Amino acid sequence: MKNSTLAFVFVAPALLFLLAVLGWPLVQAILLSFQNVGVIGSEGRFVGLDNYAAVLGGAGFWRAFGRSIVWVVANALVQTVLALVTALILNQKFPGVRIARTWIILTWIVPTVVIVIIWRWLLSTSGGMINPLLVQAGVIDRPVGFFATREGAMTTLIMINSWRWFPFTALMMLAGLTRIPGDLYEAARIDGASALKRFTRITWPLLQPTLMVLTVVGTLLSFNVFDVIWLLAAGGPAQASQTLPVLIYETAFKGYRLSEAATISVITSIILMGFAFLATRAMLTNEAAR
Repeated sequence: MKNSTLAFVFVAPALLFLLAVLGWPLVQAILLSFQNVGVIGSEGRFVGLDNYAAVLGGAGFWRAFGRSIVWVVANALVQTVLALVTALILNQKFPGVRIARTWIILTWIVPTVVIVIIWRWLLSTSGGMINPLLVQAGVIDRPVGFFATREGAMTTLIMINSWRWFPFTALMMLAGLTRIPGDLYEAARIDGASALKRFTRITWPLLQPTLMVLTVVGTLLSFNVFDVIWLLAAGGPAQASQTLPVLIYETAFKGYRLSEAATISVITSIILMGFAFLATRAMLTNEAAR
């Protein structure tokens, strides 16, 4: 009991700070979702659950929700593959590995606006570097607009976002790899296990706790990505990249339906909190079973 009380005392300031920064705006959003406010600062009247009925009964929310699911799953797959390969390479001993481990995080710490400017230039149909390289390699016949089609825009955004975030995931995986005892690999080599067997029987099972944590954190972060999507494609073309965060922004500041945007925010928060709760319980259950 004494240790628990002491732990709570140390954690209390951070909890109070989070409650003030996140809790109060969330309460305001909930209250706003029961009104019919259109513009920030204007008065509204109580409408009950009308906003929730309108949002859940409309096709726009569900289409944006479906795009968000595609966005999260695709980012998770691409980032996991890139991060796992990178982590396995950085876990080896070779000249310059310390420098590589330090500079791999560069794409993650660079501001989003800088990332957007770089990729806009690289992917430009006039003056960009990617199109000429693809033409010279024979992959395409003429320059293409990466954001001109629905499928191309979403695919390009996923690759750019994954390129930015996979170094962070790779470092987390690398931390998990360094905790695996080297004696296990040495014993497996002595027994004649191939590299594939060592990966499937040692690396992958012992990396599961790290992967589960990254799944939860990565899903929450990816679901809430707004800046990259908006700055590069603004939810287009033809709403092809309009995920829930983009829909919330457009509803509030372009459609002037602030209460409806707050309603979508509350529903999104409930979905994410439910996912976090279920995923955390699954992690604890799996850890207890181990």
